[in-house]
Amino acid sequence: MSHDFLERPGSSRPQRVADEIQKELARLVQFEVKDPRLGMVTITAVEVARDFSYADVWYTVLKGDRAKSQKALESATGFLRTQIGRAIKLRITPHLRFRFDEATERGIAMSTLIDQARADDKRIVHHDDQPPAKPDDGND
Repeated sequence: MSHDFLERPGSSRPQRVADEIQKELARLVQFEVKDPRLGMVTITAVEVARDFSYADVWYTVLKGDRAKSQKALESATGFLRTQIGRAIKLRITPHLRFRFDEATERGIAMSTLIDQARADDKRIVHHDDQPPAKPDDGND
């Protein structure tokens, strides 16, 4: 009896399938999709429904236009789904739903805010390090 069908602790079959889909999509998007609208896209996560009817695919765009990349991914959905079905032997190949992953943009924005706060703190600390002005004793 094969152990491939046994559940591993902390791992579910949909999660393992999602991981495989993510790897395959990353390869396909990088090397196989020839749409010029597609920017430099990174597949950040995949979540597969328990019944494998659909997979939500999150991505970021490092270079290129977000809207154009979304359209390019949607146009390539049939091709990508077919290729996934060939690469990963599943009875049902999930329908792909592409979602832009805003976590990266939020992370960059938060990092920028932290950097600004640190710079402001340094300016305040340096300003506070100045020796106090001598009081005018009126002996002039």
